Amino acid sequence: MHYFVAVLAGAASVAAQVVSAPAAANTALQTALPRASGTSALRAVQTIRAGQSFDCGMKLYDRSPSTCSEQAEGGDDDAVFLLQEGATLSNCIIGPRNGEGVHCKGTCTLNNVWWSDVCEDAVTFTQKSGISYVNGGGAFNADDKVMQHNGGGTVAVKNFYGKNIGKLYRSCGNCEGTYARTSTFDNILIEGGDIVVGINGNFGGT
Repeated sequence: MHYFVAVLAGAASVAAQVVSAPAAANTALQTALPRASGTSALRAVQTIRAGQSFDCGMKLYDRSPSTCSEQAEGGDDDAVFLLQEGATLSNCIIGPRNGEGVHCKGTCTLNNVWWSDVCEDAVTFTQKSGISYVNGGGAFNADDKVMQHNGGGTVAVKNFYGKNIGKLYRSCGNCEGTYARTSTFDNILIEGGDIVVGINGNFGGT
């Protein structure tokens, strides 16, 4: 049996690699979706390789054709960005025409990353161990989850904003790997949501 503890808020193939030099990112708590500096419609998921960084320059990135199938579970090929171990994504807006947003295959860092309209999940963490960081940014209109933690280790979230969401964070209850997942939250603001954090205590989650 799987169960979770909820904190209420009220109401594999890839086509290309993207790399750029890291830039400064506003990781303070913000409550408005930044204005996009431009748009980019990707035909395939883009990979940020291990240890590399990509800065979107506040451009909106999305998929064309759309990979969003409402709440149907998707995979790596439905995401916009796939981050390998130690990769960093900064100053990015993820649009509504994708099913999975960002997939972190190892530990990753997201600095000032925003989701304008979440389809299935905004970001999925599948690291085996270590710490992934979400610094600043926010997500809007997630019928279900913003952050899905399927792997192990820790997801550390700071200065994040969510509006009209189902769950900010959920640790997996039926994944093949059984992990004692850890999550930390510092200075989080949710406006219109059901659950902030859902963890699996029977897996040793905290």
